[in-house]
Amino acid sequence: AVADGFQVMSTDEAAAKADIIHILLPDEHHKATYDNEIKKHMTPGKTLSFSHGFNIVFKQILPPDGCDVIMVAPKSPATEERKAFLAGFGVPGLIAVKQNATGNAAKTALAMAKAMGFTRAGVLECTFEQETYEDLFCGGCVDLMKYGFEVLVEAGYPPEMAYFECIHELKLIVDLIYEGGIQKMNAVISNTAEFGEYYNGPQIITPDVKEKMKASLKRIESG
Repeated sequence: AVADGFQVMSTDEAAAKADIIHILLPDEHHKATYDNEIKKHMTPGKTLSFSHGFNIVFKQILPPDGCDVIMVAPKSPATEERKAFLAGFGVPGLIAVKQNATGNAAKTALAMAKAMGFTRAGVLECTFEQETYEDLFCGGCVDLMKYGFEVLVEAGYPPEMAYFECIHELKLIVDLIYEGGIQKMNAVISNTAEFGEYYNGPQIITPDVKEKMKASLKRIESG
């Protein structure tokens, strides 16, 4: 950080000096850091900002009334966000306002999103709850890859082939969907692979999986 020209200081010192306090620690460390080093510096007019809503939604942090509370969140892992920024573009982002004490909370969030390059790709306004619940809801893709790989290897297929089929090609397929939707992906892949999607997919991902997803989302939303 020093080599990049930043003035390095403790969280306590930074929170005392800052107008905007943006917490980027892992969620499980937010509460202790806020209680011990940030809370005493949350004077009226300051902004408390996050890139994930977990600790606000689940009331681990209870900000004072006189402060703005916002979220500016990239829809991307950090490494990919950095790559996009250095390339002169950005990843899509979310902004949310939980408290608008100054009347300028949304403007502050949008300005931060622009500085991070998110507006080049697109920014959506949401709630803290929507972002947090969706983040907790995501999952399943890793298990599909692992099970597919294991089934092929256990049936005698070479692990290298199983890797390319179940993991490597998934990245390429998702890239095609990202570029032009499912229709473009189906237009590019072989007719044989496309038939596998239409026939084999519904044999594995049956409607009961959707019901399990609904149950999982309800469990998350209930706290």
